[in-house]
Amino acid sequence: MIETGRGRARHKGGSRVNDHRENQTDQMPLTKQLSTLANIVTNIRIALVIIVMIMTIMGGPSGRNNIVDRWIAVIIFIIAASTDKLDGYLARSRNEITNLGKLLDPIADKLLICSILVILSCFNELWWWATLLFLIREIGITIMRFVLVDTYHLVVPANQMGKIKTVLECVSLALLLSPIWSLNFIPLNIELGYYYVTYILIGIALGICLLSGGIYLNAALEVYKTANKHGKHAARHSK
Repeated sequence: MIETGRGRARHKGGSRVNDHRENQTDQMPLTKQLSTLANIVTNIRIALVIIVMIMTIMGGPSGRNNIVDRWIAVIIFIIAASTDKLDGYLARSRNEITNLGKLLDPIADKLLICSILVILSCFNELWWWATLLFLIREIGITIMRFVLVDTYHLVVPANQMGKIKTVLECVSLALLLSPIWSLNFIPLNIELGYYYVTYILIGIALGICLLSGGIYLNAALEVYKTANKHGKHAARHSK
């Protein structure tokens, strides 16, 4: 499936109107782009990520420095993760898709996951090798997506595995962030089972993360090759 930034919607009914509206929002001044509801939500999500980072660090390893700070970090993390799709929905439904939003939305998504991965590894709550693999995949695919859109005007749709990966990452990190040990009414065997399941989920999330990255990479190469072939064919006929 090939989509281009300039022409992906033109084969659908009413698409010219949508393209015109999208072009209008893309040409907005930066200050006006910041004031759209979708971008306000995105900026709030970025602010929440920063708060989660601060509260997690203040709480210390497993929340043993300040258990209240750690629980606050868990709650805000869940809020930030659960609003992942809200800004994108608002942008599409209100015809407020902007270049700034296209830049900030993936930054907010990756910042939430990657920052917590690094902090938990610094606290020895998560293996560094796992965090590095997560980071290589997340940052690498994000950079590739920007290059394809900005340089070649190509959009590779996200695959279903990528969506499952995001859910598993958020669920497993929320579980790992939660200082269950502080709940004295939970028996020790239940606590151990909880962390056992949590690390299994993280392992599954990592496996799907790498698999979905490989699928996306393969799809991106196919889209690029096909678009390049069509471009050469068009250029040959224009001579």
